[in-house]
Amino acid sequence: MALPYLFEFWAHDHQLPPPGEWRSWVILGGRGAGKTRAGAEWVRSMVEGSRPLSAGRCRRLALVGETQDQVREVMIHGDSGILACSPPDRRPLWHAGRRCLIWPNGAEAMAFSAHDPEGLRGPQFDAAWADELAKWRRAQGTWDMLQFALRLGTAPRVCVTTTPRNTGALKRLLAAPSTVVTHARTEANRAHLAASFLEEVRARYAGTRLARQELDGVLVEDAEGALWTRAMLERAAVATAPVCTRVVVAVDPPATSGAGADTCGIIVAGIHPGGQGPRDLRAVVLEDASVQGASPTGWARAALDAMARWQAERLVAEVNMGGDMVEAVIRQVDPLVPVRPVHATRGKVARAEPVAALYEQGRVTHLPGLEALEDQMCQMTTGGFEGTGSPDRVDALVWALSDLVLRGAGAEPQLRTL
Repeated sequence: MALPYLFEFWAHDHQLPPPGEWRSWVILGGRGAGKTRAGAEWVRSMVEGSRPLSAGRCRRLALVGETQDQVREVMIHGDSGILACSPPDRRPLWHAGRRCLIWPNGAEAMAFSAHDPEGLRGPQFDAAWADELAKWRRAQGTWDMLQFALRLGTAPRVCVTTTPRNTGALKRLLAAPSTVVTHARTEANRAHLAASFLEEVRARYAGTRLARQELDGVLVEDAEGALWTRAMLERAAVATAPVCTRVVVAVDPPATSGAGADTCGIIVAGIHPGGQGPRDLRAVVLEDASVQGASPTGWARAALDAMARWQAERLVAEVNMGGDMVEAVIRQVDPLVPVRPVHATRGKVARAEPVAALYEQGRVTHLPGLEALEDQMCQMTTGGFEGTGSPDRVDALVWALSDLVLRGAGAEPQLRTL
């Protein structure tokens, strides 16, 4: 029976590709709105020909998810994934060793993780499906590498399926003139969802920002109670760095190491004169040198390399999680580096609020290239951090600006010097 596999017959409007000469099609939808099925069916439409062995429009595709596991378990083997959607005579085979799907007509789709943007350096494709881009930790870097890889055929295209979140990479993609967007609320797919699920989540989250994002598929620009807003950060943008009288590198070490570990936040900032007194100092954030998945020696070396690039005078390192070990790791790489260990005695929000006040006063500027840091900043609210994982970059920022501007003014977290 062919009818179950004729997606055009069953699909909702938001699941069908829009007309026109677009390069990126973004499906913004709530949880369970049918985004995955739409992405899988779009891949089918790209690779399948009129007959099982006939060539389709595309022959080399990229499947990009948050992790390799997400690509395999959701995009390929999931209930709405490519294998479940494909008719038996056109169903591809999964080759785990190559991380590749191969169709009967010879078309191939390679699996990639957003944790490893460099994995997209080298391969080339004529189409791609990117799932949950707004969740990717290294979204902008992965997206950029994917664009360079989409260079086969006459008009390479990419389908992006994601629940919206206020991230810079997603917002820049939506603003691109070559992007088209379709929207869907969770209720659009209610026929395939448990009735109790919709009743429960609506009753619990109705009227909240979380419901607008996770159920209505609406991109909420600023989090409720955000300490930093996009408008605030846009006002802080500068093209070049002023002459700084003092530069520090701040480090927020992760508790663990390895590919799945939190990022080690490494922020470089400096101060320059802005008035007559110490409270009139102006700060500039120079670089986000954060690293993910590095060993202790790896993140220590990254921090010291940042010090060398900017001729920083001191390394400020949080020691809550590692204690003396943090300093010991740093000194294994450079025994003579000036280190100021800092110990948090208050919560993340309490530490961040006086630093956010500096931005409100116009006393902090940002150089270009800080998108990942700014994404985290906009997710830090008076109620806590609304992003995934730890706000490691923001923590490092707070330590850097506290040391440069607030230390000695009574508003900084407790600091102790060697």
